[in-house]
Amino acid sequence: MSEMMNATMADEGMTMMAEMDSAMMMRMTEAMSACMQACLMCADADGGEGMARCAAMCANCADMCQTMMRMLLRPSGMDMMVMSSMANSVMVMCRACSAECMMHADEHEHCRMCAMACDEAAMACEEMLAAMKMMG
Repeated sequence: MSEMMNATMADEGMTMMAEMDSAMMMRMTEAMSACMQACLMCADADGGEGMARCAAMCANCADMCQTMMRMLLRPSGMDMMVMSSMANSVMVMCRACSAECMMHADEHEHCRMCAMACDEAAMACEEMLAAMKMMG
């Protein structure tokens, strides 16, 4: 997949992605995907365990991660201000979801796994924001 992303950047001259490290962009995309999947599984399991707040937080986090991932996969439409704002929002949502899931992590493995995925996604957003700051 990274070869495809590199080819796309070169072919279409996408300055924002071209200036960013392709490995970092790949980590960001993968972190968003993993977080989305973990959150969806956690939300589903939470619903059967009477943990409405945790389920809702996970569902919201999954939606935001999916949107971020889709935005990353459309580099020709990237705008620095929009991507920065979105990455910051996703980072905040991931941290909030992680904190909620950690309250249940000792009792529920799916919450522990979700919190870990949220932490990874938040770190990927931090990395992307730092790279964008250096470019801007």
